[in-house]
Amino acid sequence: MSQSSLHRCEVELVVPFHDVDAMQVVWHGHYLKYFEIARALLFDQAGIDLYKYHAESGYLFPVVRTSIKHIHPLRYRDRFVCAARVAELRRKIVVDFEIRLAEGGTLCARGRTEQVAIRSHDFKLELAVPDYIRRAMGGGDDN
Repeated sequence: MSQSSLHRCEVELVVPFHDVDAMQVVWHGHYLKYFEIARALLFDQAGIDLYKYHAESGYLFPVVRTSIKHIHPLRYRDRFVCAARVAELRRKIVVDFEIRLAEGGTLCARGRTEQVAIRSHDFKLELAVPDYIRRAMGGGDDN
């Protein structure tokens, strides 16, 4: 499957007061929260309930790596769009993120998360993303 066929989504959010630090910008750790909101929507829109899937299959999907490049600060009451796009689905689930101001589209941050599949009964790493997840997220054998 081509990169364009992989699942993607966007969510518009507003910076709440409690996310702003003493320097009057969003504290850097909250960007991961925004990524998580978009990533959860990405799975929901693909029809994947990871809690239900865990109960049925015994697989867990812990986040094993995160990265963020902060480019332009978000401030209290900024409206912004957090976009999430599946980048890889072979050995791990890799999701790329972009945060842009809703008005004007200024790029504020880019990031990435990586999740792996593990068996919950023995916490052994699986060497591939389960087929069900890969198909639901738009991945084929070559991704």
